[in-house]
Amino acid sequence: MTDTNSVADIQARKKLLRKQMRLKRRSLGKLQQLQAARALYRRVVRSIAFRFSRRIAFTVARDGEISPHLLLREAQRRGKRCYLPVMSRFGGDKLTFRLAKSQHSLDSRNRYGIPEPVRNKACPPRMLGLVLLPLVAFDTSGNRLGMGKGYYDHTFAFLRRSVRRRPLLLGLAHECQRVDALDIAAWDVPLHGIVTDQAWYKAATI
Repeated sequence: MTDTNSVADIQARKKLLRKQMRLKRRSLGKLQQLQAARALYRRVVRSIAFRFSRRIAFTVARDGEISPHLLLREAQRRGKRCYLPVMSRFGGDKLTFRLAKSQHSLDSRNRYGIPEPVRNKACPPRMLGLVLLPLVAFDTSGNRLGMGKGYYDHTFAFLRRSVRRRPLLLGLAHECQRVDALDIAAWDVPLHGIVTDQAWYKAATI
C-alpha cells in the first residue's frame, strides 16, 4: 500500500496546488481584481483589528494576488503606521518590516522583483498589531499555503511558543483560493483569520 503522506508526496501535492491556484488568480481580469480589492477593503476596514491597530503590515500584491492598496491608503489617511515586508539581503529566512511612506519610498527590489522600502525605519514583528499577508491557498481552519520559502512562518514562529495574540495574522485571498483542507507541517504558523472578496474565515473576534 502506498503511503500518500510521505514527505515527498506532501511536497508534490503542495507544488501542484500552488501551480493550480496561481493560475486561478492570474486568470482574473483587471476589472475582477479591482472589484475584489474594493470588496476586501469594505470587509477589513470595518473590523476591530483594523480600526484599533496602530501598526499594520501590508504587502505589495503581485502574481494575481488580491490587492490591499485601498486599505493601505485608508490606514495612512487615519494616521496609522504602515509597514511593508523586506527580505534579508544576506539570505536570511526572516522578514523585517519597514515604514511604507509612499510609492516613491519603495527604493529597491528583492530577489523576486518585489519592491521594498529598504531605507525606511523598521518595526520589530512583535510590535505590530495586525499583519495582512498574502497566500496561495487556504482552508477554513486558518491554515495557509504560501510560496514554500517559509518567510512568514519563520518570522512569526514566536506565536507558536506564546499565548500572546499579537500581532494578529490575517491572510488575504480571492475566494477561488479556498480548498477543503491543507497538508500542515509542524513549523507552519496558523492564521488568526482569512478574508476574501466574499467572506471571513475563522475570524469571529477580528
